[in-house]
Amino acid sequence: MTAHSMVRTHDSELGGAAARAVVAAMIAVLFAGSTALTPLYIMYKQAFGFSQITLTLIYAVYVIGNLAALLMFGGVSDVVGRRPAALAAMAVAVVSALLFLVAENVATLDMARILSGLAIGVGAGTGTAWLTELIETRDKSRAATIATSTNFLGLGLGALGAGLLAEYAPWPLRLTFVVNLAVLALVTILIWRTRETVSRPGKLADISVQPKLSVPGNVRARFVAPAVTGFGAMALVGFYAAIAPSILAQQLHVTNHAVAGALFFELAIVAAVTIVATTRLSSRVTMFTALFLMVPTVALVVAAQFFGSMVIMIAATACCGIAAALGYRGGLQVVNQIAPADRRAEVVSAFFICCFCGNALPVIGIGILSSWTTATTASLAFAGMITIFSLVALGFGAKYAR
Repeated sequence: MTAHSMVRTHDSELGGAAARAVVAAMIAVLFAGSTALTPLYIMYKQAFGFSQITLTLIYAVYVIGNLAALLMFGGVSDVVGRRPAALAAMAVAVVSALLFLVAENVATLDMARILSGLAIGVGAGTGTAWLTELIETRDKSRAATIATSTNFLGLGLGALGAGLLAEYAPWPLRLTFVVNLAVLALVTILIWRTRETVSRPGKLADISVQPKLSVPGNVRARFVAPAVTGFGAMALVGFYAAIAPSILAQQLHVTNHAVAGALFFELAIVAAVTIVATTRLSSRVTMFTALFLMVPTVALVVAAQFFGSMVIMIAATACCGIAAALGYRGGLQVVNQIAPADRRAEVVSAFFICCFCGNALPVIGIGILSSWTTATTASLAFAGMITIFSLVALGFGAKYAR
């Protein structure tokens, strides 16, 4: 371990495998809070009487919190320590869950989503760095594998749990967040007891909130392929998280909230397994495979709507899980390889901006189009966009594959 992370473990603190498990659980529970709404969107739409456009905007404002965390608080745990930053993220997540619990209007849902995005942005970055320091081997790629796989696992469990509670338990718009708050409280207590790895934490006054975001001119052409790949991968995830439940209800006539949650759970589990099973693939192969898979994924989604077929939708979801996992990880690996060592954080931040935009902007576009035309037409437009983006990324990736 580095001098930066050599901190003595007190008897009352969790270390070793227990500490790694707690940090992974923190990442999972934070992401679970972001998809708890996936099977509930239709219920909120009926309860509050808002449009499909408003539904997609409620989903998309989450990215405001993500961007604030990335641009302003990305390095906070390097300064104040992993544990204080993680506890701050958990506190914000608790406030977000409380707002969801008492929500009676769209404004409250928006604020809760923004805070959820902020908590995840700070907590995921802190957790990944913490895992890297807690893993006492030279293979630091394990930390990224654990962090990304638990990320998707949390996303899936959040959607599945909320769907089951909404369908089979009382108080469907409340009980999910009571359970979420209980889990957040438990994990927060465990985080409080987990070993700190920053040896000499600074003070809040030492934190710089000046954004650092740029792509050096000598790598911009090579940055296009991974950036577009990350955009497309997160666009697919956003489509399923925000739009898929409406497709199930309107085109496939499946109104069971548990099924809506289970569909996203399928995507997340396939993604998590893919990340773990393909760790030996090179970054370029991973990225190109994702780009090739994106086209049949969106084709299957449109076919499922056209034929009203749940079987095709399940197949599309599996393809989406693989494409999203490989696209996100492969794109990030390529960016890490092409970025100059002295500006890596800036270039990686630019990649994450592309991912966040991919997660939000296409969803808003689909919401607007579906209100003007039909849901199937909007999905066709989304499929066309993903196809064009995939071809562009493949072109740039093949030209600059060095």
